[in-house]
Amino acid sequence: MKKLIALLLAALMLVSTTVLFTSCSGDEEIIVQTNAFFAPFEYYDGTEIKGVDVEIMAKVGEKLDKKVVFKNVEFSAIIDNVAEGKVCDAGAAGITITDERKEKVDFSIPYYTSVQYVIYAADSDIETKNGKYIVWEALKGMTIGTQTDTTGWIYADGEINGEEGVLYKTDTELKNFDNAQLAADGIKSNLVDVVIIDELPAEYITSKNKNLKCLPLYYSGADGEEDAPVEEEYAICVTKGNDELLKAINEVLKDMMVKDANGETQIDKLLMKHMGLA
Repeated sequence: MKKLIALLLAALMLVSTTVLFTSCSGDEEIIVQTNAFFAPFEYYDGTEIKGVDVEIMAKVGEKLDKKVVFKNVEFSAIIDNVAEGKVCDAGAAGITITDERKEKVDFSIPYYTSVQYVIYAADSDIETKNGKYIVWEALKGMTIGTQTDTTGWIYADGEINGEEGVLYKTDTELKNFDNAQLAADGIKSNLVDVVIIDELPAEYITSKNKNLKCLPLYYSGADGEEDAPVEEEYAICVTKGNDELLKAINEVLKDMMVKDANGETQIDKLLMKHMGLA
């Protein structure tokens, strides 16, 4: 009899445990991974993660009647974690759409077009084009800092190490950091000469430090063509096959990109808000 009761209790515990794990499996939550050092898209305010991407995903949560939970991780881990689909459902971190990444995850519609910027010391003698922008050739022989696995890192690595790169065999070095702020701090500590990072994070960082400046990064035009900015598009990524979440994100983004009477979108207003300009 005792043996039967023990077996029944064990079975009951197994059922309870199964129900517990089912309720914590994320059916009522959307787990979003980010790297919270990429203001204004995501940043820490005390212990809370805030930013444009956070507010976008909050609207997605409202649409699906689910709680959205942001998790801070290294940027380089986000795509693979979303692809695996075990520890998170989505990635929102100012992520650039690339063909390589599209093989692993599904992307939402683009919601922001960014230009790569160069952060440099205010007293630097770096060559600029009429004080308006900087071309790759001006970075020859420098140590360039980037955030690991970001678009800035991808572009800089290609120009330095690719045989057709503008900076190939020019004694230009690439140094990677865990986040954009650490890379910018490397200028002050003489670890790097410049940092290549996306436009708004560059402007945010330099707005907080009078000893740093930033300008857009351009490709030099060939055969009489005009110089062209280094551009990219941001999107939110989800695990392949998670069509419900992807559809909700796209619907939210479409609504947020409608221009009002002043020609501004909700995303424009969020950018201003989190840049501290609203």
